Amino acid sequence: QVQLVESGGGLVQAGGSLRLSCAANGLTTSTYAMGWCRQAPGKEREFVASISYVGGRQYYADSVKGRFTISRNNANNTVYLQMNSLKPEDTAVYYCARGRRLLGIGWSDGVPKSTADYDYWGQGTQVTVSS
Repeated sequence: QVQLVESGGGLVQAGGSLRLSCAANGLTTSTYAMGWCRQAPGKEREFVASISYVGGRQYYADSVKGRFTISRNNANNTVYLQMNSLKPEDTAVYYCARGRRLLGIGWSDGVPKSTADYDYWGQGTQVTVSS
């Protein structure tokens, strides 16, 4: 079964940290850029962060820049999102996704920057930040 499986979400106080993981099962990810997006209640899904297929390039939404770090380990088909200095406005369901272009060809810096740039999605993991 082809799937992306997120884990690591939970409830944390403002200023705290969480680390999300995304494992790929039956899906090639090592030759694709990967990313994280999120969706808060009543809002549209928004881009959070992306990483090139070898991990050398990262791109972040302005709202998380300096607080979140995306990384990947192609040896075990896993992508991570380290979230520090969390704020209540970071509360959302976080989704892992695979970029739709092989090797990221066609994107500047080889990374997707929009929710429309992804083809496979995980089921999401809830992150709740209390004030």
